[in-house]
Amino acid sequence: MKVIYNNLIPFKGYLAMNLFGILFVRKDKKDIYLMNKDIIDNHEKIHTSQMKELLYLFFYIIYLLNYIINILSFKFRSIKESYRNIKFEKEAYQNERDMSYLKNRKHFAWWRI
Repeated sequence: MKVIYNNLIPFKGYLAMNLFGILFVRKDKKDIYLMNKDIIDNHEKIHTSQMKELLYLFFYIIYLLNYIINILSFKFRSIKESYRNIKFEKEAYQNERDMSYLKNRKHFAWWRI
């Protein structure tokens, strides 16, 4: 996975963001990324699999809609909690420590979470 260190993407407060299979890491979080590289890379590879099965564009549309619905539903107490409950994020966070997850992952696994 290609990694680009920068000060713009992702927003402040976040460590990394996967855009079309390229990982953007904040320069000020580089040490944290390197200490947790295997877990973070696995998390982002799960997102890349999700993107591929939804032809990239639909991943971003569904991701954004799920996020907005989470925020507007008032079910979650904060923006961060709304983010953590996006279906794609739930799958990635639940399986980021399982380094063999992608070998056995079923298509559209995020839908069943």
